[in-house]
Formats: sequence, C-alpha cells, structure tokens
Amino acid sequence: MPTDAPSLEARLAARGISRRQFLKFCGVLTATLALPEFYAPKIAHALETAPRLPVVWLEFQDCAGNTESFLRASAPSVAEIVLEQISLEYHETIMAPAGHAAEKSLEQALEKYPGQYVVIVEGSIPTKEDGIYCVIGGQTAMSIADRVCRGALATIAVGACAWDGGWPGASPNPTGAVGVKSAVPGLKNLVNMPGCPMNVVNLTAALVHFLTFKELPALDQEGRPLFAYGQLIHNNCERRGHFDAGRFVETWGDESHRLGYCLYKMGCKGPQTYSNCPAVGWNDGTSWPIGAGHGCVGCMSPHFWDNTVPVYQRLPNIEGFGVEATADQVGLAALGVVAAGVAVHGVASAVRAKNSPQAPHDASEVNVQAPTKKG
Repeated sequence: MPTDAPSLEARLAARGISRRQFLKFCGVLTATLALPEFYAPKIAHALETAPRLPVVWLEFQDCAGNTESFLRASAPSVAEIVLEQISLEYHETIMAPAGHAAEKSLEQALEKYPGQYVVIVEGSIPTKEDGIYCVIGGQTAMSIADRVCRGALATIAVGACAWDGGWPGASPNPTGAVGVKSAVPGLKNLVNMPGCPMNVVNLTAALVHFLTFKELPALDQEGRPLFAYGQLIHNNCERRGHFDAGRFVETWGDESHRLGYCLYKMGCKGPQTYSNCPAVGWNDGTSWPIGAGHGCVGCMSPHFWDNTVPVYQRLPNIEGFGVEATADQVGLAALGVVAAGVAVHGVASAVRAKNSPQAPHDASEVNVQAPTKKG
C-alpha cells in the first residue's frame, strides 16, 4: 500500500463502520479462534498495521458455494473489514477482467508477489486423462494448482471439494476428482477448511490469525484448524439435552419435532462430525441446520457424499464411542468420552506463535493433543 494511504480506521469509517463495531468484530474473531479475550486488542492492532496480504483465489470443479459464503457476510461484513487488509489479486467469479485479461491478472500477481501470496482453492481437481476435465485458459486445473500452490506462502483449501474431492469425487468419480492435498502432494503450509460450503467466519478467522501471528493456526491430523474443527457438533448442540434424556424426533413435523427434540433418529450426523457450527452459526449467526430443524449431513467429514448417506438414515455406529447401541446408550457413553479441548488448542497455538507478557501460560504448560479420531 502507498505510505500515505488512509488508516484502516479511516477507511472503515468511510464505509460507515465505527471503531466500536470494528473492536466488536475483533472480539468475535478472538472467540472464534478460542483465544483469551485479551488477544482482541492484539488482533485489532494487527489488522490496523499489517501490510495488505496478497490473495489469489482459484476455482476448479465447484458450484461457487464457497464464494457465495464469502460474499454473504453482512454488517460489518467480512469483505468490508478483511478485504481492507487483504488484496484479492485474482478471483475469476467476482473480478472485473475476463478471458485473457483475467489470466493476465493472475500472472501479474504471481510475478509481483513471489512466495508472498496466500492462495485459496475452491473446487476439486480432476486427474484422469491428464486433467482434461477442467481446463482454464488452455491449462489444466492440475497444472494451475501445482504451479500456483507451490509458489504460495500458504494454501487454504475451502469446501469439501477442495479438501477431498467432494461431490465430483464421490463414487464412481468419472473425472478422478481429488482435493488439493492429493493433487499437489507434499505441499507445505496447507490448511483444509471442509464444509459444503465452508463457513466464512472460519475463513476470516484463519486469515486474521495469519495476519496477527504470522503463522497458520494449529491443525489436526486432517490439516483442519482446531479452533473450527476441534469439537464434535454433538458436544455443543442445542438439542443435546434432549438426546441425553432420550427425547427424539420420530417423524418430520410431529409434536417432538415442533418441540425441538433431538434429530439423531432422523439421520443427524452431529455425533460423528467435527465443526463449530453450533457456536458460530450461519448467515451471521442467524441460525444453523440443526437449529432450523434439519439434521447435520456431516459435510465437514471425510468423503461425506459417500460416507454419510443416506442423509435421513440413522447412524448405525458412532465413531469415537465404539458401540453398536441405542441412542440412549450412545448418549450415556458420550457424556464422558469426548473432551472439550478446542479452547486449549487455540490458546496453545497463540502462545506458541507469540508469547504475550499477559499470557497466563507458556507453551510448555499447555497440553496439546489432537483427537485421535475424526469424523
């Protein structure tokens, strides 16, 4: 940015966003990252002072759902705040140039910011027949992803398709669609943010973490940020009390459904899916699928199009509990089995990144262990 550019505060004010709204936004992101509240001013300072981060957004075999999620945040919007501190150099869906002019923008970004940009990948990457099932500007998605991702500071795979192939990669997978990890093997600094689509709150939090601590957030063994994918939905579900009490919806639209009973018997995949959906919600926290009366479909889980169907069929076995049991038995087992550790992971990540004089622990005092099984 030019040295005489207006401050972030001035630019936000020009968009009608007050200082109070900005600090509230930083507080929300602090909570999303599972950090202590005293990190909020640190995040605010980082957003106000960090150089703009060049971002390249690639789309391959996708429905543009993650782009839609990114654009659907509102007052003060993710775009209004985070885009003030990132420079979206290339995004074929929302950029003004088209055709060869658009591809020129990509090449200019790669030349101008070698090894300094973050690439966000949306959509799966076909590998059969040398990748001919997705060609952009005469280049296959395989070749584009390999070149752009290997030259990036970090890569963020957003959505189920970019994570493990998603719907295009579901059986029988005629195009050989895979996620970024398989298409660009050995890639360093890769963050997976599955979902159909991913939640824009989590993407924003990951970018803010990078701007604040100059490193990626702590990840689980699947490469997913622990702050967003470190807890079973079942643990924090607003219907969990009904599950433990044995109160279940038996038929769509019945009295138990109207009373908000547990959706486990209707096929809800919350007991095997790791996500912070209950905490952050969707559409700016307005609601989320289970809150709206529909069971979780497990879209944050590996190969969910193959592994969590039929959508409305009750889970035969709940991974992590090790039982073929009734819902009541599973509920009793669940009470003491899955530990609530995401806050610890978030604190450990921040402390490990930047020791703060106010921090209550140092890295050696925090036990950081990712869950051994993930859904």
